[in-house]
Amino acid sequence: MIGKPYIILSTVDSTNNHAMRLIREGKAAQGMVIFALEQTEGKGQRGRSWQSESGKNIMMSTLILGTRFSINEQFPLSASIALACYDFFSKYAGDETRIKWPNDLYWRDRKAGGVLIENTVKEGKLEWIVAGTGININQVDFSAAMNAKAVSLKQITGKEFDPFQLSKELLLCIEKRIDLLLANGAHQAISAYNDLLYKKGEEAMFRKNQIVYKAMVRQVNINGELEIEHGVQETIRHGEIEWVL
Repeated sequence: MIGKPYIILSTVDSTNNHAMRLIREGKAAQGMVIFALEQTEGKGQRGRSWQSESGKNIMMSTLILGTRFSINEQFPLSASIALACYDFFSKYAGDETRIKWPNDLYWRDRKAGGVLIENTVKEGKLEWIVAGTGININQVDFSAAMNAKAVSLKQITGKEFDPFQLSKELLLCIEKRIDLLLANGAHQAISAYNDLLYKKGEEAMFRKNQIVYKAMVRQVNINGELEIEHGVQETIRHGEIEWVL
């Protein structure tokens, strides 16, 4: 079961940090969820901060025991969490929802949320997976310091939601996607991920080593590398390239 125990914090540096502390203290449990109303040091990809108005959005981390997964399944697991976020968000926002590599949640060309996976490894094997998920729900004011192209469920639908209740729906989606990964394997998870890949089959702008260029987005492979084409095929690891939007 995912979601038991379910811990609610009024404020924390980041839910992932708190989860990691619980792991170090031997207090972690399979399926434990840390939900925060406010994060003072919310984390995003590539060391970026993740800012959110207090009580307006989903900010939580789910602890998953890593012993059921091989060390090579880190990206398929990350992809499964991103797919769960898609399942949840698209239910309300519709089929214009996509997953932007490596695991951001996009609606049209605007960021609605993201996933940050942090693992602990012991003796060469996965010990714990901490799946941090942040999804914009009711926030409508996004500062330039955050992301000028951010979007929330309220902006899309015009409706106000209960982030706490919606987090329970998201947890059910996470549980289902993890079950699918365990039952059907990594290749099916990656295939589902590519079906929803942002800009797949389209040209996009990228920046690498201060050079901006246009390339066709092809797919993401099982290792989590983005495959693009611009006259030649190129395989990109996470952190080697930046989207220019």
